Amino acid sequence: MNMFSALEISATAMRAQRIRAEVVTANMANAETTRTEQGGPYQRKQVVFAASRFQRQFAGTPGASAQAVRVVGVVQDPTPPQMRYEPSHPDANAQGLVAYPAIDPVAEMADLMSAVRSYQMNASAVNATKQMIQQSLDLIR
Repeated sequence: MNMFSALEISATAMRAQRIRAEVVTANMANAETTRTEQGGPYQRKQVVFAASRFQRQFAGTPGASAQAVRVVGVVQDPTPPQMRYEPSHPDANAQGLVAYPAIDPVAEMADLMSAVRSYQMNASAVNATKQMIQQSLDLIR
Protein backbone atom coordinates (compact mmCIF):
# COMPACT_ATOMS: atom_id res chain seq x y z
CA MET A 1 0.00 0.00 0.00
CA ASN A 2 1.34 3.43 -0.82
CA MET A 3 0.85 6.69 1.01
CA PHE A 4 -1.94 7.94 -1.24
CA SER A 5 -4.11 4.90 -0.53
CA ALA A 6 -3.50 5.49 3.18
CA LEU A 7 -4.89 9.00 2.69
CA GLU A 8 -7.94 7.62 0.91
CA ILE A 9 -8.59 5.04 3.64
CA SER A 10 -8.41 7.72 6.33
CA ALA A 11 -10.68 9.99 4.30
CA THR A 12 -13.36 7.31 3.99
CA ALA A 13 -13.16 6.64 7.72
CA MET A 14 -13.48 10.36 8.47
CA ARG A 15 -16.56 10.59 6.24
CA ALA A 16 -18.14 7.60 7.98
CA GLN A 17 -17.45 8.98 11.46
CA ARG A 18 -18.87 12.37 10.49
CA ILE A 19 -22.12 10.69 9.44
CA ARG A 20 -22.13 8.69 12.68
CA ALA A 21 -21.70 11.88 14.73
CA GLU A 22 -24.55 13.56 12.82
CA VAL A 23 -26.89 10.63 13.49
CA VAL A 24 -25.99 10.55 17.19
CA THR A 25 -26.61 14.28 17.57
CA ALA A 26 -29.98 13.88 15.82
CA ASN A 27 -30.82 11.12 18.31
CA MET A 28 -29.87 13.34 21.24
CA ALA A 29 -31.81 16.30 19.85
CA ASN A 30 -34.95 14.17 19.51
CA ALA A 31 -34.73 12.34 22.85
CA GLU A 32 -37.99 13.94 24.00
CA THR A 33 -39.86 13.98 20.65
CA THR A 34 -43.17 12.23 21.21
CA ARG A 35 -44.77 12.96 17.84
CA THR A 36 -43.25 12.77 14.36
CA GLU A 37 -44.69 13.19 10.87
CA GLN A 38 -44.86 9.40 10.58
CA GLY A 39 -46.81 9.21 13.83
CA GLY A 40 -45.58 8.05 17.20
CA PRO A 41 -42.34 8.96 18.93
CA TYR A 42 -38.99 9.50 17.25
CA GLN A 43 -37.09 6.26 16.70
CA ARG A 44 -33.39 6.12 17.46
CA LYS A 45 -31.20 5.68 14.40
CA GLN A 46 -27.93 3.80 14.00
CA VAL A 47 -25.26 3.87 11.30
CA VAL A 48 -24.22 0.61 9.65
CA PHE A 49 -20.61 0.40 8.46
CA ALA A 50 -19.00 -2.08 6.08
CA ALA A 51 -15.52 -2.63 4.73
CA SER A 52 -15.11 -2.10 1.02
CA ARG A 53 -12.20 -2.86 -1.25
CA PHE A 54 -10.89 -0.44 -3.79
CA GLN A 55 -8.23 -1.08 -6.38
CA ARG A 56 -5.82 1.29 -7.96
CA GLN A 57 -2.91 1.01 -10.30
CA PHE A 58 0.17 2.11 -8.42
CA ALA A 59 3.67 2.26 -9.79
CA GLY A 60 5.26 -1.09 -9.07
CA THR A 61 2.10 -2.65 -7.60
CA PRO A 62 -0.42 -3.34 -10.36
CA GLY A 63 -3.83 -4.42 -9.09
CA ALA A 64 -3.05 -3.41 -5.51
CA SER A 65 -6.09 -3.17 -3.29
CA ALA A 66 -6.86 -1.79 0.12
CA GLN A 67 -9.84 -1.78 2.45
CA ALA A 68 -11.80 1.31 3.31
CA VAL A 69 -14.89 1.93 5.40
CA ARG A 70 -18.21 2.97 3.96
CA VAL A 71 -21.64 3.68 5.36
CA VAL A 72 -24.08 1.01 4.21
CA GLY A 73 -27.07 2.82 5.63
CA VAL A 74 -28.82 4.39 8.56
CA VAL A 75 -31.34 2.08 10.21
CA GLN A 76 -33.97 2.61 12.87
CA ASP A 77 -33.49 0.95 16.24
CA PRO A 78 -36.36 -1.53 16.81
CA THR A 79 -36.38 -0.95 20.59
CA PRO A 80 -39.94 -0.18 21.72
CA PRO A 81 -40.61 3.30 23.09
CA GLN A 82 -40.51 4.08 26.81
CA MET A 83 -43.95 4.64 28.29
CA ARG A 84 -44.30 7.38 30.92
CA TYR A 85 -47.39 8.26 32.90
CA GLU A 86 -48.24 11.87 32.02
CA PRO A 87 -52.02 12.18 31.71
CA SER A 88 -51.91 15.94 30.99
CA HIS A 89 -49.54 15.53 28.01
CA PRO A 90 -51.23 16.17 24.61
CA ASP A 91 -49.85 12.85 23.26
CA ALA A 92 -51.08 10.74 26.20
CA ASN A 93 -53.16 7.69 25.35
CA ALA A 94 -56.39 6.68 27.13
CA GLN A 95 -54.41 5.27 30.07
CA GLY A 96 -52.45 8.54 30.44
CA LEU A 97 -49.21 7.03 29.06
CA VAL A 98 -46.94 8.89 26.65
CA ALA A 99 -44.55 7.07 24.32
CA TYR A 100 -41.04 8.55 24.44
CA PRO A 101 -38.10 7.51 22.25
CA ALA A 102 -35.92 4.73 23.68
CA ILE A 103 -32.81 6.91 23.78
CA ASP A 104 -30.24 6.73 26.57
CA PRO A 105 -28.41 10.08 26.66
CA VAL A 106 -25.38 8.52 28.38
CA ALA A 107 -25.01 5.84 25.71
CA GLU A 108 -25.50 8.43 22.96
CA MET A 109 -22.83 10.67 24.49
CA ALA A 110 -20.41 7.74 24.69
CA ASP A 111 -21.15 6.93 21.04
CA LEU A 112 -20.57 10.56 20.08
CA MET A 113 -17.27 10.67 21.96
CA SER A 114 -16.20 7.46 20.20
CA ALA A 115 -17.05 8.93 16.79
CA VAL A 116 -15.17 12.15 17.57
CA ARG A 117 -12.08 10.28 18.82
CA SER A 118 -12.10 8.04 15.75
CA TYR A 119 -12.38 11.09 13.52
CA GLN A 120 -9.47 12.74 15.35
CA MET A 121 -7.31 9.62 15.04
CA ASN A 122 -7.93 9.47 11.30
CA ALA A 123 -7.15 13.18 10.99
CA SER A 124 -3.84 12.50 12.78
CA ALA A 125 -3.15 9.66 10.34
CA VAL A 126 -3.82 12.04 7.43
CA ASN A 127 -1.40 14.60 8.87
CA ALA A 128 1.28 11.95 9.46
CA THR A 129 0.87 10.69 5.89
CA LYS A 130 1.09 14.23 4.53
CA GLN A 131 4.32 14.76 6.47
CA MET A 132 5.76 11.53 5.03
CA ILE A 133 4.84 12.61 1.51
CA GLN A 134 6.42 16.02 2.10
CA GLN A 135 9.61 14.46 3.47
CA SER A 136 9.76 12.14 0.46
CA LEU A 137 9.45 15.12 -1.88
CA ASP A 138 12.18 16.95 0.07
CA LEU A 139 14.51 13.96 -0.36
CA ILE A 140 13.93 13.95 -4.11
CA ARG A 141 14.93 17.60 -4.45
